[in-house]
Amino acid sequence: MVSLYNTGLELANLLLGSDLLNQSWEAISKLQKQNLTLLEDPSLPFSVKNQIYESPSKGSIIAFVSSPNCAVNHLQEEFRELISSDQITSFDFLRTRSNTSSISIHKAAFALFASLENELSLLKQQFTSSQPLIVTGHSLGGSVASLFTLWLLESLPSYGVQHILCITFGSPLLGNNGFQKAMSEHPMWSSCFLHVVSDKDPVPGFLISDHNASAATLTTPTWYMPFGTYLFGSESGFSCFEEPQSILELLMIMSSRCAESENLNNCSQVIDYGHILEQLKNKAICRGISELPDTISNPLQAGTYLLLEATGVGKENVNLSYLAMNIAKRAEVQAKHKQKLFDPSKISKTKKSMSYLEWYMKNSLEEAGYYDKYKTRRSRSRDEIASTEDLIKHHRTLKLFWKRTVTEVENLPWKEGRTRRKRLLYAATNYRRMVEPLDIAEYYGRGKRDYVLHGRSEHYKLLEKWLTGENTQTYQRSQASSLTVDSCFWAYVEEAMISCQVLKDGQSSSPQDQESARENLIKFEQYVMDMVNNFLVSPEIFLSQSSFMLWWNEYSKVVGNSYTSPLTNFMNDGFRRYA
Repeated sequence: MVSLYNTGLELANLLLGSDLLNQSWEAISKLQKQNLTLLEDPSLPFSVKNQIYESPSKGSIIAFVSSPNCAVNHLQEEFRELISSDQITSFDFLRTRSNTSSISIHKAAFALFASLENELSLLKQQFTSSQPLIVTGHSLGGSVASLFTLWLLESLPSYGVQHILCITFGSPLLGNNGFQKAMSEHPMWSSCFLHVVSDKDPVPGFLISDHNASAATLTTPTWYMPFGTYLFGSESGFSCFEEPQSILELLMIMSSRCAESENLNNCSQVIDYGHILEQLKNKAICRGISELPDTISNPLQAGTYLLLEATGVGKENVNLSYLAMNIAKRAEVQAKHKQKLFDPSKISKTKKSMSYLEWYMKNSLEEAGYYDKYKTRRSRSRDEIASTEDLIKHHRTLKLFWKRTVTEVENLPWKEGRTRRKRLLYAATNYRRMVEPLDIAEYYGRGKRDYVLHGRSEHYKLLEKWLTGENTQTYQRSQASSLTVDSCFWAYVEEAMISCQVLKDGQSSSPQDQESARENLIKFEQYVMDMVNNFLVSPEIFLSQSSFMLWWNEYSKVVGNSYTSPLTNFMNDGFRRYA
């Protein structure tokens, strides 16, 4: 488990040790100076200004500031209003099947974003995925910066996400619980957001309602919820948090100071984050374990306690030990469920291998077919052996990729895993139907028996379960499938050939073995006819040198001309029409 303490403090030290925060605040300060008259006139309605600052060596910075400067004395009750995503189209992409919660965004922030939408559309078109970009903003300007960043991320390929960072200073919360859940389904996007908060700034916690403050469970869609990473700074030090509930609790504690303060003027001042960054940059947070209370019982709780102490909340009438234990407990639960997430863009790397398998399959139709050409690969010409060796390489590439992918998806939380499975279902099913026959050929080529029970890879079973678990709509086929639908078909053919051999051996096999072989062959006949009647087998199984046809020729001799069944009738009259 990664220590919450190490993660929070190391990340905070890394950020403050770099120039990213200072460069961002300098861009904001320049923009504020350019609009000083507007910023200092509280009688003006809210508006937002933006400016691009180019850095040849470090990319671009886009800064957003609101005018007038947003302090608590400017904020009214109606400022808390949310607007549902049903009423706006710019952020439709946040909706997913797995997230059924209502998604809402801070109405004032969206109104400011909408006022610049045409201008920002042009800005969006200028940005390429290879350019480093910092999007930054202060107060409501930070909210607009977050919305613009989110809008930009949706239009970029996954590899372009790593070049964007949104840094906000003293911004109010942006969306509700549904919005936070939507962001959690895009962890790569969520990692692009850093929110810097001073313990003296009441604005970040202003939108937390009284309901939030009195309850720890957040299910009501009208409640605001944080997302991304928060860097909290105080006179005691600084630390980072990523877990939404922990962030909310800290914001509630900090915002309560303003409500309880006798000197309300302190809450009306616009916080100078430049001065705060300068103070924090060289501040060390190194504390001894001897300072910890007796109630702290393990290293994770100890680290969390020190992490909270760095935010400055310990100065209030707050049970820091209790808060540390709760946050540490959530971190432990979160760590158990946190897995390496699958990146859908990796599928493109398998396209070359799948294309090669398709080429090999088409070139096999003039011979015994895909399965048997691979099965008899060792007895072929040098050129054919060379192409088969290439096939083996692609086979291994695909199998390794899908084994890892299935493991990753199965370890995801249920809702997110179900979404991933749906997205992968078509590609996964094609892979299984094309590649598993090659595994079956290798298995029986080594003289083994009963592949389905003893040889089948677990990831094939899970991929088949994905398909059946989605209750995919069945329909009546009118022509044969190009790929045999049951990826284990050739394993059943091999078992039928073994059973046929048992009957041919006669007295060398026990009566029980012969009776079992007859039962297996009758079941196999029924299985084949079910597949044929529903057009679920590829016509290639009827190629003259295929394993299926070799089985049929031997089976016909074993049962004799007097034997009749639906399969014998079909093979005598109809299989050529099917083929």
